Amino acid sequence: MSAYRVASRYAKSLLELAVERNELEQVHLDMATVLSLSTEDSSFSDMVKSPVISSEKKLNILKLLAGKKASALTIKFFELVGEKGRTAFLPEMASAFFRLYNEHLGIQTAEVVSTIQLDDELRNSFKEIVKEVSGKDKVKLIEKINPNLIGGFVLRIGDKQLDESIKSKLQQLRLDFTQNLYEKKYY
Repeated sequence: MSAYRVASRYAKSLLELAVERNELEQVHLDMATVLSLSTEDSSFSDMVKSPVISSEKKLNILKLLAGKKASALTIKFFELVGEKGRTAFLPEMASAFFRLYNEHLGIQTAEVVSTIQLDDELRNSFKEIVKEVSGKDKVKLIEKINPNLIGGFVLRIGDKQLDESIKSKLQQLRLDFTQNLYEKKYY
């Protein structure tokens, strides 16, 4: 079974239980901790994927990293994942949980890559565009800066992308110049 399917199934179950027990926000914070650890610390990812480290040790480390603020549901989830031998999928489960959490609350995430830090006016403009495209009222905007774009922006909403960067325009112009439309072709 693929990592995506395994992660989605576990994340869906965790989300449903968290909603049922009114612990959604606490579990969300716990999964944020897991996700940040997996993206920022490669040793965490290595630990959860290691076949050499026993499930008990992994569980103890997870409990320690989650801290005393972790919900009982999250700890039970870690125990279940450890028992089933699925700790290697924990980063993917956290990512899938975030996706399902946003769907549950009707939040559309979008990513804006620009050459400069966005001010409030630009940020609100992008949020309005995302609301219009997605049809959702809540928007979470992820801002990134990439000076290689030269100017402009790239906006990603789900699987859609609006590329208004100078870099892409120059690449398109370069491609257009390689196709000489005015050259007479002889057949």
